Amino acid sequence: MAVAVGRGFLLQPSSSSSFICNDVNKSSIGITSAFLPAKSGTTRRYLATVVRAQQRPTWLPGLDPPPYLDGTLAGDFGFDPLGLGEDPESLRWYVQAELVHARFAMAGVAGILFTDLLRVTGIRELPVWYEAGAVEFKFASTRTLFIVQLLLMGFAETKRYMDYISPGSQTKEGSFFGLEAALEGLEPG
Repeated sequence: MAVAVGRGFLLQPSSSSSFICNDVNKSSIGITSAFLPAKSGTTRRYLATVVRAQQRPTWLPGLDPPPYLDGTLAGDFGFDPLGLGEDPESLRWYVQAELVHARFAMAGVAGILFTDLLRVTGIRELPVWYEAGAVEFKFASTRTLFIVQLLLMGFAETKRYMDYISPGSQTKEGSFFGLEAALEGLEPG
């Protein structure tokens, strides 16, 4: 018996050791069954099941990806059980959000490695990265650091959002402290 679960399916075993797959789209799984002819002089016939690979890898083998996830995006394995990417504009926003998250993750790893290198070599006396948030810095209070971070990140995120809404608008004269030429021709994000 096949039970629908969101956009996928779950195969439940029957009381015997075999699966009942009558309601499942077998072409998407890649199952082909055929009875092999009996050899001459014997009365037995054997059922042969052949499993073939899918056209495209998916997050759960055997599932058909949603039609709007056509494999053109990086890392697209057809995973969208809630249907959040059905709207093309939302999907475009999610792509940009993933780029930003990936860049923050890479910057975080670089920061961890760089500060640990300075700490281990004895160049600077820095805390271990996972204890750095508990350290009180002498040059500024935690509140001051938080406000400065809000202002700087708010500025950067506002510029990024404005360029997402109107691509190329942030390369116009006077929009980025005279550094517009360096940003010209780049895609949003």
